[in-house]
Amino acid sequence: MGKIKWKPAELSLRRSIILYITGFTLTALLLSGVTANLCKREIQNIRDRYPSSGHKYYLTDEEGNRLGDGAYIGTVPEPLSRQDELRISVLEMIPAAAAPVYSALCILAAALLFYRNKLEGPLWELKTASEKISQNDLDFRVEYGTADELGQLCQSFEIMRSTLAANFSEMWRQIEDRKQLNAAFSHELRTPLTVLKGYDEMLQSSSDRQTREIAATMGKHILRMEQYVVSMGNLRRLEDLQPEWENISVKELAAALHDSASMECRAHGKELTFQNSTHSAEVTADRNSILQICGNLTANAARYAASEVRLHLEEMDGGILLRVADDGKGFSEEGLQKAVRPYFTEEKGSKTHFGIGLYLCRMLCGHHDGWLKVENLSPGAQVTAFFKCR
Repeated sequence: MGKIKWKPAELSLRRSIILYITGFTLTALLLSGVTANLCKREIQNIRDRYPSSGHKYYLTDEEGNRLGDGAYIGTVPEPLSRQDELRISVLEMIPAAAAPVYSALCILAAALLFYRNKLEGPLWELKTASEKISQNDLDFRVEYGTADELGQLCQSFEIMRSTLAANFSEMWRQIEDRKQLNAAFSHELRTPLTVLKGYDEMLQSSSDRQTREIAATMGKHILRMEQYVVSMGNLRRLEDLQPEWENISVKELAAALHDSASMECRAHGKELTFQNSTHSAEVTADRNSILQICGNLTANAARYAASEVRLHLEEMDGGILLRVADDGKGFSEEGLQKAVRPYFTEEKGSKTHFGIGLYLCRMLCGHHDGWLKVENLSPGAQVTAFFKCR
């Protein structure tokens, strides 16, 4: 018969904990027995130091001679000293107290060894892996060479990591392909649009009224196509744009945001309410990105507001929080879900708005490790942008 190979590392968690508890329970029982035996022997040694006393009787023959060593009848043990009595009392209590103490210590030792040998390693691996994944770092491996439940969990985590890494690589490849396709599409459209624009101008100078009307309609659509091509180019450039970090005076930044928002609101005939709740003198951020985001959000709010736009600047969690609200009709249910997607707009048939403003704002916030939140108020809507400062 072949030998059975037994490896502790391959035991399941349930069998391992049973093995640890059983082993240390037997150890506690053994220690309790040894302690009780030692105490019993010590008690006997103390008693042996006090010989018995009494009258000794001997057997005699017919002539009165003693036979043997004699024997004590009605022996009376010699009284123990007070110190030895106390020692014996303590020794008699030790076995009863030692059993629960040994049990508790052995259970604690079993738990600590079980944690160190079976839990600590895989938990550290999983914790480290989770932290790296949360930081978008997938260039590592989860390695833990056991066949127990936590070893299997580590293997599953490694499969998830490798799958995420493959998916991210494919996603980035598709994003780059899309950028190249958009750039090529934008470039290739410019030449035919220029030609069409030239022919349209020729047609608009025709003496025939119907031809001029058709040419004017064509001109509007050609202009919309030109603006669309420009927006695609701007979108690609902003996606590749990285923040230019600089020390900014918060007071000057607030003044610039207020002036920009005031001009936008006046252009739409709306009133601006501005509130500055910042407390720092300086922050490190990208001034142009913040101004561009504020401009986009204020322009949207002024376009949809009934009469008022509210702009609130504050600090939170080591960054700048920008809230822009209006008293208009707010977002539709579809708008709340899709407002930050590129080329989504609720203005059907608009010739100037292509639905990339909020998408660009979210992207610029992401460059600052921030976020963009869209919500409805009562009445109106609010968009909150957060920029993480250095």
